[in-house]
Amino acid sequence: MKTTFLFLMLAAAGAMAAPPASTRAAHDLAALPDGGWLALDRHALKLLRPDGSEAASMPLRGRQLDVRTGAAGTLAVVIDANLERAQPLRVENGRLVHLPPLPAPGFGIEAACLYRDGQALDHLFLIGKDGQAEQWLLGAQGHRQVRRLALPPKVKHCRVDDATATLFVAEEDFGLWAYSADAEGPGGREALALAAPLGNLKNGPEALALLPGGVATVDRDGLHAWRREGARWVAQPRAVLPAGARGLAADGNTLLTRTDAGWRATALKWRAPAAAGASLPIVLPRAQTDPVARAGDAADDPAIWLNRRDPGASRVLGTNKKQGLLVYDLAGKQLQLLESGRLNNVDVRQDVRFGADRRDVAVATQRDDNAIVVFTIDSDGKVAEAARLATGLDDIYGACLYLPAGDDGVQAFVNDKDGRYQHYRITQQDGKFAATLLRTFRTASQPEGCVADDVTGTLFVGEEKRGLWTTPADAARAAPLKMVLPVGPVLTADVEGMGIYRGAHGSYLVVSSQGNNSYVVLDAAPPYRVHGAFRIGINVAAGIDGSSETDGLEVTSANLGGPYGAGMLVVQDGFKRLPDGPQNFKYVAWEDIAAALKLGR
Repeated sequence: MKTTFLFLMLAAAGAMAAPPASTRAAHDLAALPDGGWLALDRHALKLLRPDGSEAASMPLRGRQLDVRTGAAGTLAVVIDANLERAQPLRVENGRLVHLPPLPAPGFGIEAACLYRDGQALDHLFLIGKDGQAEQWLLGAQGHRQVRRLALPPKVKHCRVDDATATLFVAEEDFGLWAYSADAEGPGGREALALAAPLGNLKNGPEALALLPGGVATVDRDGLHAWRREGARWVAQPRAVLPAGARGLAADGNTLLTRTDAGWRATALKWRAPAAAGASLPIVLPRAQTDPVARAGDAADDPAIWLNRRDPGASRVLGTNKKQGLLVYDLAGKQLQLLESGRLNNVDVRQDVRFGADRRDVAVATQRDDNAIVVFTIDSDGKVAEAARLATGLDDIYGACLYLPAGDDGVQAFVNDKDGRYQHYRITQQDGKFAATLLRTFRTASQPEGCVADDVTGTLFVGEEKRGLWTTPADAARAAPLKMVLPVGPVLTADVEGMGIYRGAHGSYLVVSSQGNNSYVVLDAAPPYRVHGAFRIGINVAAGIDGSSETDGLEVTSANLGGPYGAGMLVVQDGFKRLPDGPQNFKYVAWEDIAAALKLGR
């Protein structure tokens, strides 16, 4: 009876180069761009020419070969089974060039795989038998641990699809899982297939191979593959493999299958996915703050205080919603901690007139008391708590300040998770701060971030699941909220922090698009033209990770000196990596953002 291959067809003679006979003993195999091969057997990693002759050899008892190729050549990693550590190397001019090995991780390595991220940085995942795992950033000047993560036990194989940043892990006798390979984020997972009786696999998945836009594995029943279609993984028809097939490797649309008779090349009837759209530009942080003193979801919102006498001595204020208010210098060093309780959002206004006095003040929302906390800031940037003002809210959340010209005191907008906004005027009488309610309004669902433009009198309001709204900041000109930018292709829920950059040729609004870890920049005046979005990536040289799941942000156009001559953006980072740690805030030079989005200043 003739066997029918559902999405495979045997390679026609001469249609493609089959692995040479010298690869027969190899348990891992990788094709090279020049037609050569990397073959890993029980005794050595061998570099083979296209005709199968040996060009170079690295003696070791190795396993888990993975490679990445590019303009700089081929990077390979193999696990030294005797030393239980990863050995990176480069294939250069017919040689195997050793790179510095990674430190032993403290567990026996069962699986290892490479990942090349959107910045073209190379990472390595190391996975232990009990599910312990580490992600490392590889570098010629030294390797850095990015994060630790927990994966299933008994993972025997892993591979990463760079295009979708998906880490595939094959759990012995159980199933195939897909994780996010991007260290920035919480790292959710999805089960692609499970072994019987929970799923359709005859036994657990064995070797893995990446296919264009998908992944394949083998079990006793044959070859199984899945394609990514939008946000879903779609199982493809099962295919019969040559008898005794075990190991897998892939080279584009060619599947390499290891059998008792050696490796065989099989052509795939596999439609490559459509080319991905242009990725967002990446800017690098110039500095980061010391981590907050509480683990978990703690850091939330920053504000910037400008030292007009010495801009380089300006301060960044940041809330720790498990502890209080933090004050940092422009190098990110913590200078103060005010244990004011569960503060959420903070904003700053300077040179505020309170009768005959003028003060710099910060205002924050305090979630234990559902109160507004007023802080004073002296001429050296030292912050002190001055007052707590009650509100009528049940679950106070976000806040921003408004300072209209010629007004006495400062105005504050505070919101509740149920959508209510309260608009207060904060004044000082007989040395004491007081708040007068001017108006109330609401969004249909949960808000948080807001920012007021003191020059134009415009209030921008973020509704987390719906988008960005505007309304007059002046209570006397109150008007219904008007949608400026709905959640959609550019702005991804949740809509979080926002700030205004006041440039010489116009003002820009910067908004945290938390759902896709990006920052949207648009004009802060009608018609609110969108200039694009960017992400914050890894600054390898400075040892600073990127940012993700940003809650609050602040931006200034003030010349703060050094890299911040055109101003700076400060963002909260939801996941501190390189290595793992409590959350902190990242500093970004505005000139880097302007260059990435081709903005005027």
